Amino acid sequence: MGTFSERLSARMEESGSLLCVGLDPAPDLVFGDETGRVRDALFEWGRQVISQTHRFVCAFKPNLAFYEARGSGGIAALERIMEYLGSEHPGIPVIGDAKRADIGTTSEAYAVFLFDRLGFDAVTLSPWLGRDALRPFLDRRERGCVILCRTSNPGADDLQALEVGGKPLWQRVARMVAEEWNSLGNCLLVIGATRPRDLRTARRLVGDMTFLVPGVGPQGGTLDGVLEAGLNPHGKGLVINSSRGVTTSSDMARAAGQMAAAINTARGNR
Repeated sequence: MGTFSERLSARMEESGSLLCVGLDPAPDLVFGDETGRVRDALFEWGRQVISQTHRFVCAFKPNLAFYEARGSGGIAALERIMEYLGSEHPGIPVIGDAKRADIGTTSEAYAVFLFDRLGFDAVTLSPWLGRDALRPFLDRRERGCVILCRTSNPGADDLQALEVGGKPLWQRVARMVAEEWNSLGNCLLVIGATRPRDLRTARRLVGDMTFLVPGVGPQGGTLDGVLEAGLNPHGKGLVINSSRGVTTSSDMARAAGQMAAAINTARGNR
């Protein structure tokens, strides 16, 4: 099976891509709340996105909120999407965007649900409760722990920019993850595309660690800025996510292909 980092790197080589497509269905995609209808409609949407974009991606990233909001039908659809990916595209890693963390047995239960039941290769996690809350995830050597660090939302500075020992709190998080929590080499950081200066700082602080980078496109981040600031010395180290920029296009294959090509052009010009 290999570790998540090994599988991700292998997929980057195979696809020649740093693009991750977010499997985030629009809130108005399915009308009505009958379980079977929701399940089938969401699954078919996901299957269409995957079938049109899979050759251009290094990973897929479903955001659980869009499925949980639709109740049991939404979770059933996500389970079918994961089964489809495992059957048809087993070489493409899947990151569950869950932003989970809790204490004791609750965190253990989250890890079982996300890793064992749904089958995610990696999940997004909040560092706010500390290392003990994330231990059930961190101890999974073969899985990825994608930890929120410097996010792209406008209110991020409310906490992330607070000074701790003369440095912003997000920098303390970055160093803590890299130096203390990443003992099994299975940690990644979330660094938003809207903050290229901080992306550059993060790269300096944590070395080759891979970043999941949301915020390119509608949120204002640019590919050139992300790649210039965030690539590691091996020309990798970035998983650049696009959700609406691809999935709302009338030609998703073209949108994904164009973005993957633009990323590679910018990488080549670096």
